[in-house]
Amino acid sequence: MTKADIVSRIIEQTGVEKATALAVVESFMEQVKNALTDGESVYLRGFGTFLIRAAKTARNISTNTTIIVPAHSMPAFKPSTEFASKIK
Repeated sequence: MTKADIVSRIIEQTGVEKATALAVVESFMEQVKNALTDGESVYLRGFGTFLIRAAKTARNISTNTTIIVPAHSMPAFKPSTEFASKIK
């Protein structure tokens, strides 16, 4: 599904004009990008969370040692339990 598909479905379901629907979708994406750039997570109840991966502890199984995996600068999405249960 593309951004154009999302806009088309919003138009079908709500009856708003194409320019309005496109502006809303663009604005939403811009707000999510800005929040993640500022280090904030975006929580959407019933849908999921957009976040920047935090540092974590892992284990090197070949040497049996614990290592720290640094935080990633790549955004990630974690679906809500409700959303994930619908996909499975």
